[in-house]
Amino acid sequence: MRLLLSCFTMALSLIQLRVFVASAQCGSFTAAAKELHMSQPTVSETIRRIEEQYGTPLFVRGARKLTLTTPGEELMPLAEQTLASADGADRALKSVTGLQSGVASIGLLRNAKYYATTDLLTSFHSRYPNVRLRVVGVNSADVADLVREGTLEAGLVVLPVDTRELSVTPLLKDEVVYATAYPWRTGPVSVEDMAAAKLILYDAHAGWRDPTRRQLAERALLKGLTLRPLIEVEQVDTALELVAAGAGETFVSRAVADSSIAPPGVRYLPLEDPLYDTVALIKKESSMLSPATRELARLARETLATFRTAESAHRTT
Repeated sequence: MRLLLSCFTMALSLIQLRVFVASAQCGSFTAAAKELHMSQPTVSETIRRIEEQYGTPLFVRGARKLTLTTPGEELMPLAEQTLASADGADRALKSVTGLQSGVASIGLLRNAKYYATTDLLTSFHSRYPNVRLRVVGVNSADVADLVREGTLEAGLVVLPVDTRELSVTPLLKDEVVYATAYPWRTGPVSVEDMAAAKLILYDAHAGWRDPTRRQLAERALLKGLTLRPLIEVEQVDTALELVAAGAGETFVSRAVADSSIAPPGVRYLPLEDPLYDTVALIKKESSMLSPATRELARLARETLATFRTAESAHRTT
């Protein structure tokens, strides 16, 4: 009998199980058909085919009521359990895809807060309060690694990063400027100027894996020069405070230069050979974003588009 039960569960479809359970619970094919919104012949034919397939009757057809046979009694609890599990799975998926639950996971470039990402996260949470947010803020190079290995579903990064196995969607370009408090420094600032300067660089943990550092280091290398920091710190606001104190100079994105953390007395000069940070959305090529992360990514694109428009308007006034 256990072997027969195993055969039933391996080959029966959910529809067949649903018809069987409804027939047993309702006591007749007519009542089951009404409950399932099917025709009575369809219900009775479904049961007949199951019985023919396994060579055993599931019901004793009485004059007024269906009665389960021994194989039918063996099948009934397992059929009910299978349908309950399927219905539970259906509810769970509908809940997640309707953004009533689930997790949105994203990595953010270290200076993401200067690109209105606080507004992004606040907006997402207010719209979908039951969705959990997992946000990791590290250097763009590390965000790319976390997305590639599957620890995070998506990320906002500054290019260039290692894009192997990643899908990349550029969203925003932001100018890199030179921060100085020295009154004698005038712009535009060349690579030669930077190579000779007392450089204060942030993102010390990432070091020369940092995308902006990488681009400037490559420019210096092409001219036979090396950029060597005098001081390295982790946070950009610390670097700017040291610049304001006259300890050296640094380079930052325009978004940082225009933010509230920019200390008094620091000037921001253009580079002789203009450089731009490109903020991009990345995800793993071979994976599909969960509904929650997909919606967060969509809002990120909207937020950065609004930020870009607002910044452009601000700089032209």
